[in-house]
Amino acid sequence: MSLTKKIMIALLLGVIAGIGLTFAPQPIFTGLDNYLLGPIGQIFINLIMMLVVPLVFVSITLGTAGLGEPAKLGKMGIYTVVFFLITTAVAICIGFGVGYLLEPGKAGVFNTEAAEYEAQTAPPVMETLINIIPDNPIASMASGDMLQIIAFAIFIGIALAFLGEKTIGIYRLFEQANEILNWLVNLVMKTAPYGAFALIASAIGNAGLDALGSMAMYMVAVILGLIVHGALTYSLAIWGLGKTNPLKFYKAFFPAMSVAFSTSSSTATLPISMKTAQENLGVKKEISSFVQPLGATINMDGTAIMQAVATVFLSQVYANPLDFTDLLLVVLTATLASVGTAGVPGVGMIMLAMVLGQVGIPVEGIALVIGVDRLLDMLRTSLNITGDAAIAYIISENDEIKELKAEQS
Repeated sequence: MSLTKKIMIALLLGVIAGIGLTFAPQPIFTGLDNYLLGPIGQIFINLIMMLVVPLVFVSITLGTAGLGEPAKLGKMGIYTVVFFLITTAVAICIGFGVGYLLEPGKAGVFNTEAAEYEAQTAPPVMETLINIIPDNPIASMASGDMLQIIAFAIFIGIALAFLGEKTIGIYRLFEQANEILNWLVNLVMKTAPYGAFALIASAIGNAGLDALGSMAMYMVAVILGLIVHGALTYSLAIWGLGKTNPLKFYKAFFPAMSVAFSTSSSTATLPISMKTAQENLGVKKEISSFVQPLGATINMDGTAIMQAVATVFLSQVYANPLDFTDLLLVVLTATLASVGTAGVPGVGMIMLAMVLGQVGIPVEGIALVIGVDRLLDMLRTSLNITGDAAIAYIISENDEIKELKAEQS
C-alpha cells in the first residue's frame, strides 16, 4: 500500500476515533490523550521539526549556489512575494464573500459577555524587516527563526557561487549533508500515518461536539472559502501560468497536504512538502529550496480567509456592520500583516486581533472562534503549503521553458 493511502486511512480512522472519544467519559479521554495520542503526535512533530532547520539551511544554500546569478535570485524573490501578496488579497475577498453569503454570525446565539481574550501585539513592520538580517546566525538556528536562517543561507549560497572551484569541497559537503537529510525525511515519513492518526483524534476529542455544533456555520464558511480559493485561485494559476492540469498537480502533491493537515504547521511540514514537490512535481531543487521555505514563513492565504470570515462573523455577532471602507482596510491590513508578522508565534490570532482593532470590533470576540481554530488550522495549513508548491512549480516550469528556447536559438 502506498504511503498516501496509509495516511488517508489513518486520517479517516483518526476522525472516527476523535468523534468516538467525545462520547467517552472525560477521565478516559484525558488518560488516552496524555499518555497515548498526545505523545505519539508530539513525537511525530518533533521528528519532523528536528530536520527543519538543517534542511532549510542546507537546501537554500545549495539552491542559491545553484542559481549562480544574484540577479536571478532577486527576480525569483520578487516574483514569489508578489504572487503571495496577490493571492492573499484574493483570499481575503473570497473570505468576505463566503462570510456575507452564509452569515455565520446570525446562525445562533453567542455569549459575548463571557468572551475574554488578551491580544498579543505584533512587532512593527520596520523592525521585522531589520531583523531579517541575523546578528547571530547560530542563535537564529537555535531559536528556529526562519527568515533569519533563510537570509544567512542565501549569503552563504551567493559566496559559494562566486568562489566556485575555490570552495568546491564545502559545496560537496553541503550536497552530502542534503543527501543525509533527504534520507532522514524518507525515514520519518514512514511514521506519518501513526502521527496523523494521533494528532487528528486528539484535536477532535479536545474540541468536543458542543463546540463543533455551536460554531458549525462559522466552520462551514471557513472551509468553503478554503475550497474555493484552492479550486479557483490556485487551480487557475497552475493551469494558466504553470501550463498543467490542476488535478494532476493536487494528486501528486497530496502526501504533503495530508501531513500538513495533521501537523497544522507549514514549517513542520516543510521537509515533506519540499521532497514531494521535487520528486512528484519535478520542481527544480534550487527553486524549491528557495521558494517553499520562504512561503512557509510569509504565505498565509488560509489564515487570510479565516481572518476575513472571522471578521464578518464577529461583526454580525456584535451587530457592528462593516462598510466598504472597513472592508478595504481589512484587505490592506491583513495583506501587509501577512509579511510584517512573519515568523511570530500565534501569527494567525495576532493578525486577526490587528484586523479587528482596525474596524472597531471587540478583540475579545476571538475567544468565540479560538475553540475550533485548531481544527480549521489543519485545513489552512494544507492550503498554505499548496500555494507555496504552486508558485515553486510555476517558476520551475517557466524556467525550463526559457532554457529550452535558449537551447533552440
